[in-house]
Amino acid sequence: MKITITGATKGIGRAIAEKFAANSFDLAICARTEADLAIFKKELQDKYGVQVLTRATDMSKKADVIAFADFVKKQWGSVDVLVNNAGIFMPGEITQEPDGQLEFQIETNLYSAYHFTRAMLPAMLQQGSGHIFNMCSIASITAYPNGGSYSISKFALLGFSKVLREELKTKGIKVTAVLPGATWSDSWGGVDLPHSRLMEAEDIAIAIWSAWQMSPSAVVEEIVVRPQLGDL
Repeated sequence: MKITITGATKGIGRAIAEKFAANSFDLAICARTEADLAIFKKELQDKYGVQVLTRATDMSKKADVIAFADFVKKQWGSVDVLVNNAGIFMPGEITQEPDGQLEFQIETNLYSAYHFTRAMLPAMLQQGSGHIFNMCSIASITAYPNGGSYSISKFALLGFSKVLREELKTKGIKVTAVLPGATWSDSWGGVDLPHSRLMEAEDIAIAIWSAWQMSPSAVVEEIVVRPQLGDL
């Protein structure tokens, strides 16, 4: 079995890669930093004995996204699981955030998933199976102070997931929107909170793995996961 994950060297993406590698999936992963990819590739191969394809990719740039998709298709043809995980969080209020912040977050959080999915879908449609996970957010359904353009981009990603689900339901391809609340990652680095206040990235990976394991006749359309004590 084969999985491709964008933004896979840190946080939730890294946890998903570990979870699927531990279950004998070969992986095609990308991130912006080549050195991080090389280190993670060796760790996965040494620990799990799986094949790992890597390519340094800036998912905010369409040409890079298409190049990564072409790289994966050239090596494998198609995949069984596609995880659109790449994203960025930039806080700010709509009236105060710098010019261009909306465009950059839309390019990174929405267009990356749109272009990568479109590039990978023909092969998945040909095989008549597959599962697409889009990493949305609690910010996809709840506006909050200082969310600004980030929340706008995540609302849009959830909309993309809903449309994709409708289009693919008769094609044998599942679509799941994943909406995590506060989860330990680089975005929360340095925050003065008890470790137990936020979720572990592994929690999200477990939820995705569980959704993947269901029979072909069932699909989890949305996974909403929050810290036990609620949103921050």
